[in-house]
Amino acid sequence: MNSRIDLESRYCAHNYHPLPVVLTRGEGAYVWDDDGKRYLDMMSAYSAVSHGHAHPRLVRLVQEQVATLNIVSRAFHTDKLGPFLARACELTGQDMALPMNTGAEAVETAIKAARKWAYTVKGVPNDRAEIIACNGNFHGRTIAIVAMSDEPQYQAGFGPFPPGFRRVDYGDLAALEAAINANTAAFLVEPIQGEGGIIVPPDGYLAKATALCRERDVLFIADEIQTGLGRTGRLLACEHEGVRPDGLILGKALGGGILPVSMFLARKDVMDVFRPGDHGSTFGGNPLAAAVGLEALNILVDENLALRSAELGDYLIGTLRELSSPLIREVRGRGLFVGIELDPELGSARAMCEALMERGLLSKETHETVVRLAPPLVVTREQVDWAIRQIREVIAQMDELRLAS
Repeated sequence: MNSRIDLESRYCAHNYHPLPVVLTRGEGAYVWDDDGKRYLDMMSAYSAVSHGHAHPRLVRLVQEQVATLNIVSRAFHTDKLGPFLARACELTGQDMALPMNTGAEAVETAIKAARKWAYTVKGVPNDRAEIIACNGNFHGRTIAIVAMSDEPQYQAGFGPFPPGFRRVDYGDLAALEAAINANTAAFLVEPIQGEGGIIVPPDGYLAKATALCRERDVLFIADEIQTGLGRTGRLLACEHEGVRPDGLILGKALGGGILPVSMFLARKDVMDVFRPGDHGSTFGGNPLAAAVGLEALNILVDENLALRSAELGDYLIGTLRELSSPLIREVRGRGLFVGIELDPELGSARAMCEALMERGLLSKETHETVVRLAPPLVVTREQVDWAIRQIREVIAQMDELRLAS
């Protein structure tokens, strides 16, 4: 056993089950372990490293900003926050934004905004507002957020949970319509469910759900923490159906793979519910985060990373779907947000990820049945071809072992 893994296991809470590799360096789409072995990163930190590791523009900017001004809190104005939020609103079509740090914080911000909007604008009686989420969702791990989850492990041992949340089946418009009532504040949904196993909803679902919410005076809030910022082949996954949400949650890639940066964006009447003291964060919108976030957005545009994701994603998904094996139930996704679902009676997603790791490809299983492929958007066609070869050969090996047993 690696001594560094032993040390982490001794002193770190066992709330993750990482693959047995110790990473020490990253550049572009590659990372290296403590023995100097190189790996192709097909995980990109759950989409947080969409720009690749140590992007030169971001590294230069961080070096300059760290030596200038980093943390002063929102008790004062800074020269970095305004331009960052303006660029984010300009690119997403939203009116205003509230900066936070982690994705879960941004989701909590969206929940608070939706509830206060329901009371002050829609006229829902106090403490009666409801938010509808979907079965299979993953919006984070705070107490309020896991109250929306239908995953038993996320809730076991952590109750009681706050009320005010309802769930419907993902992709089921009739179920959503039936769940909406006079107290419904918002429908919170992932355009593609990530932790749920890269689940793509039926065509037209997002557009019809948005229209239904507008008709019933309900906020349509899109959680694009994983799917946003080029991951699915558009700047936002909602754009595939021409949807502009009433509220939008961004995170992960917004920090350029360098530090946590997130935000909740919304139309003006939603964001105007906040008054000084209602909500905040010591670190949210700090100058370093704002500078990194602005540069991350500009790189996405300048390097046309959304188009790159669309083209390479179509190629990756199409090629993987040509693989012939009873082990593979389905290959699904959009852009460079891809899941290979395995038949759990024939093979383990964890075992496949471990076999790929031995070959120099890093990925991670989700729900024990799906191998997630979400490389940095700077990945090349040659690197994707190499990854496909490794996947093809590992699938063949797993088939051989199964037949021989």
